[in-house]
Amino acid sequence: MPTALFPLHTLLRIVHAAAGGIADRTAIPFCGRRLSVFNFFVGQKTCSQGFPHVKAGMDLKPFHMNFTVHCKEGEDGFIPAFFILPNGHSGLGINIFRKAETRMTMAKQNFYADSFAAAFAREGTFLAFLTEREASAAWETRHAKDLRIEALDGKTTVLAPPPGMRVTEGKAIIEDTMENTRLLLKAKDLVYPVRGCAVMSLLKRSKINGTALNKVEKPVLARILNHCLKVAAGDALLRIADGKISAVHAGDRNDYAILEMPELFSRTAEYLETEFPGRTFAGGSFEHSMVTAVWELSGETGLVKAYQSALTLHGVEYGEIKPAVRLTSSDAAFRGANLYPTLFTGKRGGSVTLGNPLKLEHRDGADMKDFDAQLKLLCSQYQLAIGKLTKLLDIEISNPVNCLLRICKHIGISKKPSYEAAEQFKALNGEAPCTAHDVYFGINEVVFMLQCEGASGSKVIRMEENVARALSVRWSDFDIPCDFKW
Repeated sequence: MPTALFPLHTLLRIVHAAAGGIADRTAIPFCGRRLSVFNFFVGQKTCSQGFPHVKAGMDLKPFHMNFTVHCKEGEDGFIPAFFILPNGHSGLGINIFRKAETRMTMAKQNFYADSFAAAFAREGTFLAFLTEREASAAWETRHAKDLRIEALDGKTTVLAPPPGMRVTEGKAIIEDTMENTRLLLKAKDLVYPVRGCAVMSLLKRSKINGTALNKVEKPVLARILNHCLKVAAGDALLRIADGKISAVHAGDRNDYAILEMPELFSRTAEYLETEFPGRTFAGGSFEHSMVTAVWELSGETGLVKAYQSALTLHGVEYGEIKPAVRLTSSDAAFRGANLYPTLFTGKRGGSVTLGNPLKLEHRDGADMKDFDAQLKLLCSQYQLAIGKLTKLLDIEISNPVNCLLRICKHIGISKKPSYEAAEQFKALNGEAPCTAHDVYFGINEVVFMLQCEGASGSKVIRMEENVARALSVRWSDFDIPCDFKW
């Protein structure tokens, strides 16, 4: 029985084309041990050229396709551990395996893990989870010069367990830290392991930086940090969460203002419910370094009416288009409370980043009143963001594949996903002249590929921010006919 192996994003494209759009190309939260998501009949089709790992002219013979998702148990829907399409059918069988990762579990004992992550399908569960995490966390202020960093070694045993944790959990925390930062933070009255997301803020508070610091051995890094902390002025604001230090910020409120996560997300939900009554919760995700939620603004056709009219005027076919908004924030990193206009597109499948976020930084005494003011600007900001996307329809591109690759390199997307996006663009659009709007949608494919690879939410969001930079480039600078070499 022949078996073909495909990346998930490629499979979904093949199935989407063969089944007339049955396959959903967006990330879907799942729950339970084993779920049969798709069970449908695919007629005989021929694949287009340009799909990675797919031979041109390969026939998809008629067969029933059972798409099964395996997940670890949890209290809500989480990103699946791996996907399987069984090959026990006549014709072509397809197998896909995604190795389960520790970030895909929500077992309570793993909250402490640096790699812990969870995705949510229900708003209530998501907000309750944030409230629970906030209740188990704390902010502590200490003199910066009183802090000391110690490198862990294999001889380190169990620390006194943090409040509310058992001794066995303290041991597990040390083991997880040994696999990651291998650093302890000490003050006169506290000792905590350092979480990976805290390292950048610790370096910043110590007034040092440089890529070489990531390469030195841990005892050397600890000595460097301690020399700098001894002469540091002022206070340090420590974020302690689930038995580890998640951040070391400057202690003055003008340098770092606390914006509590549960309040940020609940206020956003309440505001959207009032101003956009048809809104629905599209999903949320939690990592120690970043929290994100997306709401679909169903029924708010006025936000996209001008864009739809422009698509019609330019003869561009489109399916259902829905406005959405994403809130991203962090109390561990330097990311503020950022509201991103987003677009869900039915024909293209998935979301399109629009850039132009409303940003409220954690500084200058920022508080919830400032955030409320940002929420009130959401409508006008959405119109500004989608206006930039609409203008791309008027920009003609003569060399779309070259243009796509040049822009990808310019905005910081790595070589491999850039070339994969270019190949998929050629498969779907060819190499004939088109508009910057078409090319921009092609660039957005790198985000979808990253999601299919099981990348963390924070990595996906950083990629979306990179992609959005393409909205502001001068496209003529990248529309060059000569062969492009990376």
